Amino acid sequence: MEQNDKKTGTGPVHPDIEGEGMDRLRHLALDLRWSWNNAADEFWRELDPELWDLTQNPWFILQTVSRDHFNEVLSRPEFRDKLEALNNSCCSENENSTWFSEHHADSPLRTVAYFCMEFMLSEALPIYSGGLGNVAGDLLKTASDLGVPVVGVGLLYQQGYFRQVIDNNGWQQALFPYNDPGQLPITPVRHENGEWLRIQTHFPGYTLFLRVWQVQVGRVKLYLLDSNDPANFPAHRGITSELYGGGAEMRLMQEITLGIGGWRLLRALGIEPEVCHLNEGHAAFAILERARWFMEDNGVDFATALTATRAGNLFTTHTPVAAGFDRFAPSLLYQYLGRYTSKRLGIEFNDLLALGRLNPQDTNEPFNMAYLAVRGSGAVNGVSALHGKVSRRLFDPLFPRWPEEEVPVGHVTNGVHFPSWESKEAEEMWSYSCGGDRWLGTTEELEAMMECVSNERFWELRASTTRALVDYVRVRFSRQLEVSGVTPSRVEEARRIFDPNALTIAFARRFAPYKRPTLLLHDPERLLRILTDPHRPVQLIIAGKAHPADQEGQEMIRQWVEFVRRPEASRHVVFLSDYDMVLTERLVQGVDVWLNTPRRPWEASGTSGMKALVNGGINLSELDGWWIEAFTPDVGWALGDGEEHGADPAWDAAEAERLYQILETEVVPEFYTRDASGIPRAWVDRMRSSMSRLTPRFSANRMLREYTEKYYLPAADNFRQRAAEKGARAAEIVRWRDTIAGSWRNLRFGQGSVVTEADTHRFEVHLYLNGVDPDSVRVELYADADDGGEPIRREMTRGQLLFGAENGYVYFGEVSASRPIFHYRARVVPYREGLAVPLEAPQILWQE
Repeated sequence: MEQNDKKTGTGPVHPDIEGEGMDRLRHLALDLRWSWNNAADEFWRELDPELWDLTQNPWFILQTVSRDHFNEVLSRPEFRDKLEALNNSCCSENENSTWFSEHHADSPLRTVAYFCMEFMLSEALPIYSGGLGNVAGDLLKTASDLGVPVVGVGLLYQQGYFRQVIDNNGWQQALFPYNDPGQLPITPVRHENGEWLRIQTHFPGYTLFLRVWQVQVGRVKLYLLDSNDPANFPAHRGITSELYGGGAEMRLMQEITLGIGGWRLLRALGIEPEVCHLNEGHAAFAILERARWFMEDNGVDFATALTATRAGNLFTTHTPVAAGFDRFAPSLLYQYLGRYTSKRLGIEFNDLLALGRLNPQDTNEPFNMAYLAVRGSGAVNGVSALHGKVSRRLFDPLFPRWPEEEVPVGHVTNGVHFPSWESKEAEEMWSYSCGGDRWLGTTEELEAMMECVSNERFWELRASTTRALVDYVRVRFSRQLEVSGVTPSRVEEARRIFDPNALTIAFARRFAPYKRPTLLLHDPERLLRILTDPHRPVQLIIAGKAHPADQEGQEMIRQWVEFVRRPEASRHVVFLSDYDMVLTERLVQGVDVWLNTPRRPWEASGTSGMKALVNGGINLSELDGWWIEAFTPDVGWALGDGEEHGADPAWDAAEAERLYQILETEVVPEFYTRDASGIPRAWVDRMRSSMSRLTPRFSANRMLREYTEKYYLPAADNFRQRAAEKGARAAEIVRWRDTIAGSWRNLRFGQGSVVTEADTHRFEVHLYLNGVDPDSVRVELYADADDGGEPIRREMTRGQLLFGAENGYVYFGEVSASRPIFHYRARVVPYREGLAVPLEAPQILWQE
């Protein structure tokens, strides 16, 4: 992926500190590969331990520490040896062959453009909120590891997501510190003449100028658009000021910037992706801009361009409820995209609205970004098996008369980039058992390799990482209390809080009602008894933010803070404010149990509990998202019955009761039942099962390999075929689809019959095609799924012409007689090779 006539520029760190050593430091600091390298952590800490612990930002450190200190550190032979080793490691990793180059070097896939509203890569680049950014950041890192040719596109936020402070009354206060671009590990993208690359788009009354920044993520580049350009209308400079801030108009401007501005950015860089991966519907306007460029390059109309380009678009939805989709009023959309629609796309505005509406004739229906993403993509997926099912239900209205099981939404269960989340101790244990390149290729063999690790080593891993977590909690919590103005004695008490040998549980996530963060507080007195048992103590770490507009979520935080301040609880539970990537890393590396209590099925996937796997943490979670795929009784504990109960207070009470029972009768006894050497054998067995079996399955390595082989490679091939010869095949598909849509109403079934012989049902149906090409349809026998299995679809064979009928045929089909006749119905669906049905052709006719 070459940048045409563009380059990045960094400027000097210190004007008078130059030379080979500084060049290497600069290179390493600006490549976020250091963020998943434990050896790099220790290296940067040597430059300034205090600044490193506070910022986790080597680029900031290079600009902050004094010249004399740099010269002194660089003069140490051992430091220069470490610098040389890190630099050599970086170079060799870039030059080595990769999983992709070894398995798919001859594929048509050259570039995947990955669009997302947020990316969680490092605390040094705070442009993320939570789970969505976590998946996006971990995918880019994994693309670097595996050599998958991905380029990221996002926004550079001046303030990012809010920072959290808890006031003296227990209420969350939201702060928005400024992200100084000069102190972030990013570089401006410039033309050869030094001019900053600016992307332009038209907003009402003004041209919007978007500055471009580059983030190096190992082999992968992430490009970020920034509206804070002095040339912009003042109100527009704040478009990229805050992640998920403002109202509908601000959100629309951000999504136009990401989608339309993002695709123009790729064009300006000379990057022509075969595949465009939309991570959520926020970037769906990229569908329009991609089609527009195809129109201009090939001289075709919008319908042909969209048909060609959608084959290379993949839409990943993370939303478990319809209310989570972004919607915009038609008048607002017209204000910002009316001119674009007519002048650039060459279509009527109502045609654009139809792409984002369930009912194009309903003038009051808002424009749904998820609907645009579905109608502009060649494939759609959810982020867990259960979420795929939920998403099929959500998008079912777009495919009337189709069975819900056949709504065209697949799934790729999320995974996490384990090198980013494993502790130093866990890394050493994994390297010992599975080798240093364990996450660079296939991972299916890792389970067996973990069998060589002794029980003693497993337990020492937990003991050492829990000690480190307790030390961290003492420092962070005492500082948090000191800032809040509590008494010196209370601060001093916090410096001695927790017992490294006690069972440690964490609940850390966004405080939203559906996540039920106060389920554990249902019976505070019972919780206290569990925590304060003198023989089997339990300690609890709570963390999380509520959106500034979510009053119910903020009230839940206040309830926990109030509980923590009770004298009898204060030594056993803490609420750590400002939940961020650094705190997440510390928690998943050191806790014994990771707790998750969402209302099923509202946790689309969840990734926080996955991060604990690699470090030996054990999950206690609702049977929702990823956990329903992962859970067996020997790897963790489960809440729920696998059914949906909505926001039923009675069910919440029942699950709270069950949660207490699991803690009292299973988790706590297992942790404290020790053998003669002090090792809890049953606990260690559970650790081993969880680490060895689940870690490979829920790694971003597996996730990205699945995306590549299931979606990226077929999408690239399909797009190239449709785009060839100026979109000739796409134009044929448009004509074919118009013909099918216009004549479908003329199809009708005639008489039918069925005969059962032995173990076989033999069906015969008459179908009158009335002008429809018989090769353009597929006649099937269909039966709904039975007993948790898959639906039955059997293609019927076209027989002779019906006597005296024009374009009427007899169709024959056989199925097993293991199910009764009335389970089966005949149907007709469109058929064309290379076409996604029903995604691109939703017609269907059932035999009455």
